[in-house]
Amino acid sequence: MVAKVFTSSVINAPIDTVWGKIRDFNALPDWHPAITDSQIEGGEPSDRVGCIRNFNLADDGGNIREQLLTHSDIEHTCTYSILESPMSVENYVATLRLLPVTDGDRTYAEWTAEFNCPAEEETDLVEFIGQGVFQGGFDSLKGILEG
Repeated sequence: MVAKVFTSSVINAPIDTVWGKIRDFNALPDWHPAITDSQIEGGEPSDRVGCIRNFNLADDGGNIREQLLTHSDIEHTCTYSILESPMSVENYVATLRLLPVTDGDRTYAEWTAEFNCPAEEETDLVEFIGQGVFQGGFDSLKGILEG
């Protein structure tokens, strides 16, 4: 079963400000409340395609490893895959993309994911990832950047 998640939001901050906060693939603990710590394996630069971030979750201490697949400062986007996770997902690929909202110098943020999962878990996983992870991250960014 292929599951799809789409979450979007508008952040009342300029795109360069928002991108400056999230462009570092290792910066999740700085802006996402669900992440306690993160490290890039092998000491690679955190914006190098192919680098792997290894981080722990705040709620249950679960560990996730993700690999950076694309990263563009010009397009304000990054794509990554999950290598290991306590969630029952396979072939998980997500993209976080920012676009400028010229009316008021704001930012449109979009976070999408596709993955395989057991059919009986699809609804719960889509809800958890879309609302808990993605929207939770956007809400936190709003709190940090909108003052």
